Amino acid sequence: MADHLLDPAPGTVTDVLDPGLPPVLALDPGDSLTVRTLDCAGHLERQLAPGERRPRLIEDSRGHCLAGPVLVRGAEPGTTLAVRLDALRPDVWGWTTAAGRDTPLNRRLGLADTPPATLLWELDADRGTGTDQYGHTVALAPFLGVVGMPPPEPGAHSTIPPRAHGGGNIDCRELVAGSTLFLPVTVPGALLCVGDGHAAQGDGEVSGTAIECGMTTRLIVDLLREPPPVPGIHALTPAGRVTFGFDADLNEASAQALAAMTDWIAALHGLPRATALALASSTVHLRVTQVANRTWGVHALLPEDALR
Repeated sequence: MADHLLDPAPGTVTDVLDPGLPPVLALDPGDSLTVRTLDCAGHLERQLAPGERRPRLIEDSRGHCLAGPVLVRGAEPGTTLAVRLDALRPDVWGWTTAAGRDTPLNRRLGLADTPPATLLWELDADRGTGTDQYGHTVALAPFLGVVGMPPPEPGAHSTIPPRAHGGGNIDCRELVAGSTLFLPVTVPGALLCVGDGHAAQGDGEVSGTAIECGMTTRLIVDLLREPPPVPGIHALTPAGRVTFGFDADLNEASAQALAAMTDWIAALHGLPRATALALASSTVHLRVTQVANRTWGVHALLPEDALR
């Protein structure tokens, strides 16, 4: 198995998901990749004041500044990509912004037309803390907001909404180091893109941003050729098993996540689906993953020790 390095540069990043983009790197299943990603905006320099405009790698970006695409040899539709996140280390600074944008949630909160508020964070990866300019301190739990592949349809696709096939901007705070994310392959070679580092985030990502930061991630990319127990996007995390739902309707997103988890419990324990649902009612946490990306995200979490 080979080890690979990938740093942000004009030829190694993308701001769209496009099956026609040439890969910037090729991996064999089982290879490891250490990748440094810039924050979602692609800042090349840290902000010295909250909200300050600084140079970006892609000045007129259409979406997140992502590393990739990375080709995985042997990946074809019908197989499943297994992305193990071994280590994630945030850069030394990050930012969070809220309000000032005309979104349905900001309108509901009465904040669509107000000036934006920005927090500028000093991040200490060794201590696992982040402190803003007001002195508020939070615990860090770093993860990548975007891990995914392009849709099979030709052309440039936005990085902003998560997708039920291929993943993308999932923004799930459970995907910390030690997690493995399973993604149904959408295009030959997978063309994996990663980025959008979050030093910390609550369920929901309610302002539309987390603590956005650059990140250095070590991951291992493998390939499953046999169908997994859960056909859609799912994960094994330190917190437990996770399934996902994505839809413009929160009810449908919730149903998708719960249906997948019910199937997983039924397969694990050899149970009818109705019995699995009854067990899920006592053990599964249904959480709003994010409200920020035009598509509701919901994840169902089954803690590892919940069923014995």
